[in-house]
Amino acid sequence: MSDTAYRETELVRGELSYGSPGDYFALLKPRVVSLVVFTGAAGVIVAPGGIHPLIAMVAILCIAIGAGAAGAINMWYDRDIDAIMARTCQRPIPTGRIAPGDALGFGVVLAIGAVAVMGLAVNLAAAGLLAVSILFYVFIYTVWLKRRTPQNIVIGGAAGAFPPMIGWAAVTGGVTVESLALFALIFLWTPPHFWALALYRRGDYAKAGIPMLPVVAGDAETKKQMLLYTVLLVPVAVLPAWLGTTGIVYGVGALVLSLFFLAAASAVWFDPTTRAAKRMFGYSIFYLFALFALLMVDAAPGLGG
Repeated sequence: MSDTAYRETELVRGELSYGSPGDYFALLKPRVVSLVVFTGAAGVIVAPGGIHPLIAMVAILCIAIGAGAAGAINMWYDRDIDAIMARTCQRPIPTGRIAPGDALGFGVVLAIGAVAVMGLAVNLAAAGLLAVSILFYVFIYTVWLKRRTPQNIVIGGAAGAFPPMIGWAAVTGGVTVESLALFALIFLWTPPHFWALALYRRGDYAKAGIPMLPVVAGDAETKKQMLLYTVLLVPVAVLPAWLGTTGIVYGVGALVLSLFFLAAASAVWFDPTTRAAKRMFGYSIFYLFALFALLMVDAAPGLGG
């Protein structure tokens, strides 16, 4: 859809709509933010040292708002392709429930506010990492990579890997090898997670002109890359236990969960349909939630190491 046609569609649908609170909440990509909040909270909980519970809550809230702000700006920039794709065409901007300029202003204000509060109430290291994560998602992934390269998810996935490192920095005031291990875990998880989705949504991405790996390289290459990243993920998933961040509860649980994830990737490799890809996508979400739940359980007094 051309920019002119898109603007005409917006006018027909009512560009002057102010939107409901629910529409603005949808701009924040709440399902994505829930995972961001969970992994960010895990970073706060497992980091060594102490932090006042109120400051910890502020840090987690800033992570959530910052992630939501990046999502709103992403929706503003991607409004043309969102209108084309079946998975995204009902979002608030393509349907005309929120004007593009309002969405952009909403996202920018929230982003600035989240970083400012993090810096003033928590520490500058956490604020700096939060700012970098927002800028990376908006400018590196959304603007530069998403429409230009099939490696969009690989490189751009770094943006989603920041939350536990931000949570860790909120407690410790810096970045350590242990927090980088949590970053690496999500970074390696992201490609097989999104490529599983892309395998059964390939037509949607092709129609919108997004060069996801299945679109430009085919299913076989995508499945091979998914399996490769999953193999690399297995040792990284247990790395927190090896580094002493966690203990036996997490170490054993992470290994078992990761072997199931590897089995899911292997099933995708052998399945000529998209059924295994759909199952792997669903399991990948559970997998990351379960890993970070184990991190927090292992950090509880009397458990783990």
